[in-house]
Amino acid sequence: MFQFAGLRDFDWTAFFVSMIICGLGVLQIFSATHDTIWQGSWWKQLVYIAAGILLMWIATNIDYHSLMTHVYGLYIASIVLLIAVLAIGKQAFGSTRWISLPAGIHLQVSEFAKIVIILLVARFLTELRTEVLEMRDLLKLGGMILLPMALIAKEPDLGTALTYIPILAIGVFLAGMPWKYWLAVAVLGVIALPIGFATMHDYQKARIIGFLDPQRDPQGTGYQLIQSKIAVGDGGTWGKGVTKGTQTQLRFLPVPHTDFIFSAFAEEHGFIGVMLALVLYFVLLMQIVHNAQTAPDRAGMYICMGVGALLLFHILVNVGMVVGRMPVTGIPLPLMSYGGSSIWSMFLMLGLVNSVRVRRFVN
Repeated sequence: MFQFAGLRDFDWTAFFVSMIICGLGVLQIFSATHDTIWQGSWWKQLVYIAAGILLMWIATNIDYHSLMTHVYGLYIASIVLLIAVLAIGKQAFGSTRWISLPAGIHLQVSEFAKIVIILLVARFLTELRTEVLEMRDLLKLGGMILLPMALIAKEPDLGTALTYIPILAIGVFLAGMPWKYWLAVAVLGVIALPIGFATMHDYQKARIIGFLDPQRDPQGTGYQLIQSKIAVGDGGTWGKGVTKGTQTQLRFLPVPHTDFIFSAFAEEHGFIGVMLALVLYFVLLMQIVHNAQTAPDRAGMYICMGVGALLLFHILVNVGMVVGRMPVTGIPLPLMSYGGSSIWSMFLMLGLVNSVRVRRFVN
């Protein structure tokens, strides 16, 4: 199960790109929390990153085939932990999303459950004996993913729950789901939209309305989006410089070190900085896709593409949110936003990708 991989086989390109993105994040967290009650967050983020690198190295040296053998046990454990979050979890900002551990550590279980879902999809689709995905298989796999999604939405954390969808979508796409099934899913999705909206919490409905018309309530539901767009626009070409962004430093921009870190980054580093960050994310995504293409088997391919789809979804939703193209959600920007659980789960997923990569060479 555990087998040391040679340094030669390690994906150093993805590693160094990830480190640069993390470095930009730490710099922005330092700037965004400068002279606030959160001003120590940047060094905590460094600790999270250091622990994340260790977790990535451990995941790299674990044979992903062994993890897939135990995936159903991991799935049951994740369900139990998600139920435990609802029962005894720590509440903050109106949601119960964390389990408190010693040393002041708060784990967001839903972040780590993403890894289990990636492994679950990989095993389920690898074991199919047909070249075309049948509807019964889609319903079975969809049902297994819907259960943790429902528990996470109950916290409530609809944003994180939605991140499970791209993992399923890329899996069934690669498995060869017929177009008529895609059409059926699309029709059901359209029908379910009004039902889903009706079952949302009031603050979630307010976010949707605020996204559609932020000027309707500029001091309430539209405030975050308006301030974010102002911050992005103020950055210009080169940005205002570290600790010099007016929207960020004068505290008009909410949570500039977590969900809206990209707004603060755009204000202080401008169009050039934004393009640099997006190019780095693109290179990281291409490395993951390359590892999927050279994977030794279908399981490895599904794992890499699941990680890639999840990373892309996070980037598109977070960046789209801060520029007013997506509703405001609590989805962090991978490797940049402050938070231990997000950093650790991302590094574990990168470790899984590396585990697939090095298995091309390790017998």
